[in-house]
Amino acid sequence: MIKLTRRAVTAGGLASLATAAFAAPQPYDLLTDRSSVTFTFLISGTAQTGRVPLSTADIRVDLRNLARSTARVTADVRRARTGFAPVTQALLSPSVLDAKTHPTVLFSSTGITLGARGRISEGARIDGDLTLRGTTAPIRLDAVLSRPAGSAPDDLRELYIDLTGSLARTNWGANGYPDLVDDEVRIDIHAEIRARA
Repeated sequence: MIKLTRRAVTAGGLASLATAAFAAPQPYDLLTDRSSVTFTFLISGTAQTGRVPLSTADIRVDLRNLARSTARVTADVRRARTGFAPVTQALLSPSVLDAKTHPTVLFSSTGITLGARGRISEGARIDGDLTLRGTTAPIRLDAVLSRPAGSAPDDLRELYIDLTGSLARTNWGANGYPDLVDDEVRIDIHAEIRARA
């Protein structure tokens, strides 16, 4: 997915840069044209990659206490695509994503665990509930929060969120093609957000 080498500062710095203006969680809008989910899975041992754009988000970042931040994000799985049309067709089928019956996937955060020094750049995790195919189950993702390269240290109007992790697709009933497709799916989410005026 998007590499972190272009990030200038991780959220360890962000926590110390917050000012009184951000005393309460600040709502941020999702920049949908710059945000997406990349997923990787194995078919007969060969890695396949796909993407699905993020649709909506209710993101609130507490820059004075990042552990109090929250996120509720949706994606339209009908728009999921891989690099190979037959694989995409199988992905959207009733036995996998069942996109026609369950077009929306939802992630709702339930908690954030910061690194040892209260930094989201030091092993931070986001726990949440993932609703897929009408089934809701818990998921844990590694997290990094940063700001754009070249931005001023106190300019927190735009932020980047990168989440990585994996899931067992059968936990959500996506059981199709078990002889060909591995159960584990790697998830890589990149979201760019802007503080609401």
